[in-house]
Amino acid sequence: MQPSLFVLFRVFLRIGLLSFGGPAAQISLMHAELVERRSWLTEQQFLGALSFCMLLPGPEAMQLATYAGWRLRGVPGGLIAGLLFVLPGAAVIFGLGMGYALYGGVPLVQSVFVGIKTAVVVIVLQALLTLARRALSDRASWVLAGLAFVAMFFLSVPFPLIIAFAALWGYVQARGQAADASAPPATVPLARTGLTIVTWGTLWATPVLTAWALGAAFLTDLSLFFSKLAVVTFGGAYAVLAYMTETVVATKGWLTTAQMIDALGLAETTPGPLILVTEFVGLLAGYAEGGPWLAVAAAALTLWVTFVPCFLWVFTGAPYIERILARPRLKGALAGISAAVVGVILNLSVWFALHVLFAKVSRTPLGPVPDLSTLAPLNVGFVGIAAVLVLRLRLSVVPVLGIMAALSGIVHIVM
Repeated sequence: MQPSLFVLFRVFLRIGLLSFGGPAAQISLMHAELVERRSWLTEQQFLGALSFCMLLPGPEAMQLATYAGWRLRGVPGGLIAGLLFVLPGAAVIFGLGMGYALYGGVPLVQSVFVGIKTAVVVIVLQALLTLARRALSDRASWVLAGLAFVAMFFLSVPFPLIIAFAALWGYVQARGQAADASAPPATVPLARTGLTIVTWGTLWATPVLTAWALGAAFLTDLSLFFSKLAVVTFGGAYAVLAYMTETVVATKGWLTTAQMIDALGLAETTPGPLILVTEFVGLLAGYAEGGPWLAVAAAALTLWVTFVPCFLWVFTGAPYIERILARPRLKGALAGISAAVVGVILNLSVWFALHVLFAKVSRTPLGPVPDLSTLAPLNVGFVGIAAVLVLRLRLSVVPVLGIMAALSGIVHIVM
């Protein structure tokens, strides 16, 4: 039975408010609501949609919600589902970001973020282990992951280039496999697909072009960078964080390394896709550039160019999902990207750990090198506690972040 738009709104509002814990938890929540509890989608439809969304750049859980809404009630349903998956977390991130911009320099606040940073080191490690178990199935995939790590950590090869090479490798590896000839035809005319691309491409580009036309150099630069990021975000937020940090910190100088780590820690505490970290980055960059009003504009623009492309990908590809999934070379490209992303996230894990555990990390032609004399023993202890909470006791993300924040705050007050 097709749900009304009101019922669809209510269900996806609930999903959006409860979507903590990263894509695995979010996808499980949607499966429970849409397949098990309400039977709006069959198991086969849900898994096919998930496979399709994993082929796309961007947050797969948000795109899965958008696809589910589209399948149930067309474009209005897709908009409702996708927006409700993002907006609750975006509102929380905005509030946290403004509070951080105004009060982040207070000593007690800084000490609380020490605990959050140490927890983030372990949370990223857990994400790495989970992805490695799923993506590295043979020797070739392990080699590709290792090469991706070496290329990014030691040689500073740009993330988009690594993704392109991995996709090409996977595509070539799948050569010779036959496509599924029984795949059904697309459900919409090609002309309507073209109209979808033009409509959503125009929506994506309009604020970027407006900022350029008004001579707003900072907002134009910001929107162009995050638009490019929206095209290469295969593998989720963890995969692009190192690339984003390299650009935002080292190239653009919008944020510091410490602020980037804090951004991920705050994004982990909110519902919705982790890629909402881009909103936090845009807000802080805007605040540093021109104060609160520019921060609001920068946050809104960053959100727009991060998530409007998701609707473009889903609404364009959804009618062709069965035919897309019948092509083995596309699946091979995805497998190659997934393997490389393991190496990219390993790079992020090491990078985070070095900057959390050492007060001074120098950039060299062969990657970051810590000053061993600046090791912070207290931070090492916090990482150990976080590791026990996450890897041994298997607590979820939000309680771990809360415990570590409280613990580091207490230690600051006592000491």
